[in-house]
Amino acid sequence: MQMNEMSFDKALPVDGYGPGFFRVGGKAVSGPMCISGGRSRGWGGYDDVDTLLGLAGSVDVLFVGTGGETAHIPPALRATLEGAGLGVEVMNSPAACRTYNVLLSEGRRVALAVLPV
Repeated sequence: MQMNEMSFDKALPVDGYGPGFFRVGGKAVSGPMCISGGRSRGWGGYDDVDTLLGLAGSVDVLFVGTGGETAHIPPALRATLEGAGLGVEVMNSPAACRTYNVLLSEGRRVALAVLPV
């Protein structure tokens, strides 16, 4: 197998995660969070629609991490995000972090909103 080093330029990858936290750009972030455009911030979970709608136009795909297990997001949330032009991909948080990192390293316009494991 050939290993390739990922380059993130000025973007922020997810370096790691654990119970109740994520490590982003070398800094620990507690609780749910959102990353886009080289910036991480707290996210209020499924009820915090405004944070996610603020991503419309700047990203093509939003990865939503649902914690340790894959779960459906509320249908109204999905409809609102898709109505704003965001592609929404839902998976468990570890998979969402990995997928976000890979596409980010390719220079894709992606964002991540995740609940902790």
